[in-house]
Amino acid sequence: MNQLFPPISPYTDGYLSVSELHTIYFQQAGNPHGKPVLVLHGGPGSGISGEHRQFFDPVFYQITVFDQRGAGKSTPFAELEENTSWDLVEDIEKLRKHLNIDNWLIFGGSWGSTLALFYAILHPDRVQGMILRGIFLGTKWENDWLYADEGCAAMVFPEKWKYFKEIIPENEQSDLVKAYYARLTSTDPALQLEAAQRWAHWEAVTARLIPDPNLVEKFSKPQRAIALARLECHYFYHDLFLPDPNFILDNCFKINHLPILIVHGRYDMICPAAAAYRLHQNSEIRNSK
Repeated sequence: MNQLFPPISPYTDGYLSVSELHTIYFQQAGNPHGKPVLVLHGGPGSGISGEHRQFFDPVFYQITVFDQRGAGKSTPFAELEENTSWDLVEDIEKLRKHLNIDNWLIFGGSWGSTLALFYAILHPDRVQGMILRGIFLGTKWENDWLYADEGCAAMVFPEKWKYFKEIIPENEQSDLVKAYYARLTSTDPALQLEAAQRWAHWEAVTARLIPDPNLVEKFSKPQRAIALARLECHYFYHDLFLPDPNFILDNCFKINHLPILIVHGRYDMICPAAAAYRLHQNSEIRNSK
């Protein structure tokens, strides 16, 4: 049975101002002189947890984690202004320079895999290699998989899809991301919270083939739901701020020289396995799973 490394406390943490508006929170754990690895959390909006420090051997690795803009302890909370994929990539660079790291191994899952690939394409000289878990490429068919009536997630979880969809008037249901975005950016706190909890509930139930009640409860807590829903919907509404939906696949040639390991669960209901396979095919990555 595969297990994470035992829980470990950070040996340092802090805040880094990355713009006049945003400040990000970061932690470092493991060996201060070890091989540097950056762990990117999913979401966007989910923030870091203790588990993120447990993926790598703390004797060998210097482990860096951080809350992306608007998530976790980063401030302002759930802020959408100046919050794009381009901003997050530059935040990674600012953090790298702040920590005096020349280059590092990048680890990311789900949205974290998207951000890792985007960062590597833009800054390949700062990446030693990547470990990617649960690939998400930001294409339209992946968005439809999760947020459209004809999507596979809706067909696997029809009763949960009904719960997600039913708060949106029928005349707005042709574009649920747009409809949710209007509610998640509303000035009405009650409307915003209801939309956030429905969005987060859908995220939680589709995260496992067999939904985990503990995860559903965790995601439904107001603070967690608001950050997750606002930031995820913000990114999906703006097509992840990528130049075009196929940007990652079209630019894989820029990272073909890097050692990259892909790990993907066949029954991942949020990130379809076909995305991992397409990345493997397009980038000619070897030794992948």
